[in-house]
Amino acid sequence: MARILAFDYGTKRIGIAVTDPLQIIATGLDTVHPKDVIEYVKKYMLNEQVEAFVLGDPKQMDGSPSDSAQHVKGFATLLKKSFPDIPRHWVDERFTSKLAHQAIMQSGLKKMDRRDKDRVDTIAATIILQYFMESNRL
Repeated sequence: MARILAFDYGTKRIGIAVTDPLQIIATGLDTVHPKDVIEYVKKYMLNEQVEAFVLGDPKQMDGSPSDSAQHVKGFATLLKKSFPDIPRHWVDERFTSKLAHQAIMQSGLKKMDRRDKDRVDTIAATIILQYFMESNRL
């Protein structure tokens, strides 16, 4: 089976998570700058087969699109243009950053390590991917 990549899009950083080939476990992969993400994915796909992309859908508490939604939609369009054969799926990303912060707090990391924004974005992408995997299990 092929892997699934998930993205937690931000204008400064994009957290990326990936499944194992059997699509059982979601793991944080990396954090990259938005201008570098397409090249990063292309390089990744030279060695790994990817069957789908999952994107966090930024929403307000009332379900309406958040201010960052336009940026994520632009990124989704860029993914479609760069990888037209790979389907894109959306997952409501409300609370993923908060959950990522909580996971880091509970991990026992030192205070300086808990402030690492790259780590937060990667964990948020992992949570998005876990949500997707759980919602698609039979």
